[in-house]
Amino acid sequence: MKAETTIKNKSRLKNWLHRGLELGIFLKGLDALFEILGGVIFWFTSNVTLNRLVILLTQHELIEDPQDKVALFLRQSVSQFTSNARLFGSAYLILHGLVKFWLVMSLQRGKLWAYPTTIGFLSLFIIYQLYRFSYSFSFGLLYLTVFDSLFAYLIWREYRIIKNQ
Repeated sequence: MKAETTIKNKSRLKNWLHRGLELGIFLKGLDALFEILGGVIFWFTSNVTLNRLVILLTQHELIEDPQDKVALFLRQSVSQFTSNARLFGSAYLILHGLVKFWLVMSLQRGKLWAYPTTIGFLSLFIIYQLYRFSYSFSFGLLYLTVFDSLFAYLIWREYRIIKNQ
């Protein structure tokens, strides 16, 4: 009886972890689409329009707290954008989004090569995120690093299962 319970619990855990991987693939795919869309919008938006948008988005926050560091940082950063910096940022977002989308679609289709390739790309970003985190604390960066690490683990786990079948 105890062995049956253990087997059922392991089966539930495997199912839960597989669903976690599927959710991660979906979220990464959605994130990739938003990156591509953001990059395209960024590409075609003038510096003046971008500056107006950031002022509009941060206005309420600065009325509540005139010293809000994020709002002030965004306003200062956008006001100093050059056209080249905007184009580089756009190209980066589009390229990064396309690579991410290609990888998650390959994972979704069960392409064996996509598992270690995605883990490699995630590892590079995790290392970079930890490097950035060592300079300045950010809950967003902490969340992203934990999410990417968990996602990499789930991919690795699924890859081992598929490879051993």
